[in-house]
Amino acid sequence: MVDLIEVEPLNTKVLEDIGMSWHTDADGSAYVSNALVRVSDAEAEAYAEAANALYDMVVEATQAVIDEQRYIELGIPSNLVPMIEDSWDRDDWHIYGRFDLAGGLDGLPIKLIEFNADTPTSLFETAIVQWALLKANGMDESRQFNNLYEMLRQNFKRLLIGEASLDAFERRYDGEAILFSSAPELPEDERTVRFLQEIASAAGYYTDFSYLGEVGFRDRDGVYNSDEQRADYWFKLYPWEDIAADELELMRILEGIQLHGHTRFINPAYTLLFQSKGMLKVLYELYPDSPYLLPASDEPLQGVKQVAKKLFGREGANTQILDADGRILAETDGPYAHHKSVYQGWAEFPGDSAGQRYQAGVFFAWEACALGFRRGGEILDDMSKFVGHVMR
Repeated sequence: MVDLIEVEPLNTKVLEDIGMSWHTDADGSAYVSNALVRVSDAEAEAYAEAANALYDMVVEATQAVIDEQRYIELGIPSNLVPMIEDSWDRDDWHIYGRFDLAGGLDGLPIKLIEFNADTPTSLFETAIVQWALLKANGMDESRQFNNLYEMLRQNFKRLLIGEASLDAFERRYDGEAILFSSAPELPEDERTVRFLQEIASAAGYYTDFSYLGEVGFRDRDGVYNSDEQRADYWFKLYPWEDIAADELELMRILEGIQLHGHTRFINPAYTLLFQSKGMLKVLYELYPDSPYLLPASDEPLQGVKQVAKKLFGREGANTQILDADGRILAETDGPYAHHKSVYQGWAEFPGDSAGQRYQAGVFFAWEACALGFRRGGEILDDMSKFVGHVMR
């Protein structure tokens, strides 16, 4: 049973004052739980060790996919392959991602569910909201596994200096600018992006924000803000696979910019390999004895309970739980039916007395650096709740 402690919730005015307007779900219920998961030092350390080990495995698996040209298996659009290979070869920096993990509490083993590496959400909730919950309830806000803000600040510096000492940033910085973009009328995306902009500014960059429709792209040159100023880096909270499928002319321009121009992209194109759930199959092929991996295949698994999910599905959409005979136990619909499926062995999630399940989200920025939880039913969907944590 998950060890929970109830606290006074943050009221909507406080949440809106700190910039979180998506605090209430469509059914009128609060998105942020008024319970905190109590986590031991050993449990937090185990989550960090798992994420660090998994990241190393993902890097090795990515190299294998590129070497063996296994893009079709992972659902990668062919027009994105040149950018993937170029960004990988020149080590463009991966700012952050989030590992979704089953287990880790109540004695259950930690298992990788997926890696949200291109456009991960719950960043603002993890870095700010759960800290604010502790502070508002008179608790020691440092009693969390949560160094996300500082690790992101450092990782922005590594855009320029790579793996060199962070002191090198002050010597190397020469006015580089980062343009941040999200789609309009998506308040969660916009607040997340503007939060990242704040962190990049704190790291020392010149920064700006433009909605996606306001951004200018010049073939073989670069990305420009609405004032016609060219950016050295462009962060877009918009999935690479959607750009590749729906914006063919833009993809052509972006490829020219990456190969010949003056703007580099965050997160880089190769993170789509990290993000594809087809990577679960590759990881299991390479590391079948890893304690963190579940059996995975592009064909139904034989004789075991399993989960069928789309290569690029989000928020639990178009997911099925199947029993050992292939019968559907639970399923969700959604907009991702056109993607191929991957089949992954079922893992037990820790639960509470109400039968709700808890999935850990461990953020990775240079290293594992923060923990938060999602709570929901048999399939965690877009109605799942964010649950903060406190160290015992």
